[in-house]
Amino acid sequence: MFIQTESTPNPATLKFLPGQTVLETGTADFTSPEAAETSPLAQRIFKVGHVSAVFFGTDFVTVTKDEDTDWDHVKPAILGAIMEHFQSGEPVMGGQGATPAGGHAAHDGPDSEIITQIKELLDTRVRPAVAQDGGDITFHGFDRGIVYLHMQGACAGCPSSTLTLKMGIENLLRHYIPEVLEVRPVAA
Repeated sequence: MFIQTESTPNPATLKFLPGQTVLETGTADFTSPEAAETSPLAQRIFKVGHVSAVFFGTDFVTVTKDEDTDWDHVKPAILGAIMEHFQSGEPVMGGQGATPAGGHAAHDGPDSEIITQIKELLDTRVRPAVAQDGGDITFHGFDRGIVYLHMQGACAGCPSSTLTLKMGIENLLRHYIPEVLEVRPVAA
């Protein structure tokens, strides 16, 4: 098994590509070893040590290390943990755990059409680009012209995430949806 790695815009996060499906649908975000109890793979990666977050996409795993550790010290052990997991035949997730991509719950009220447009643009234009960098963005709300988004994976804590939100996503949404005035990040 050969696992490719790619850097991400976040220097604390690397993207690992095992060459096979990680999650059939959706994403999974683990920000602590306790949060990883639903995933044997995430548990294995956290056991390496110096890991502050693990994120799964359909064909990749992003791992965020703590600030005081160099990638040279933890990358080989993380590669080993991922390889060992996929060779073990254990599932990536135990039971429920993955979040459906996009999360399209029905919205009622005066802003329902705007919310539908926002989610459509996020799903078709933003999320594929963000996934290339090893992350994901989920919609959390729209209130009085402000769109609230949650950044996950490589995007969480990335030095360029504010620029991505303000210059990229905000400009895109404002261009297509005049009711959007601003985009703000939210914590999970």
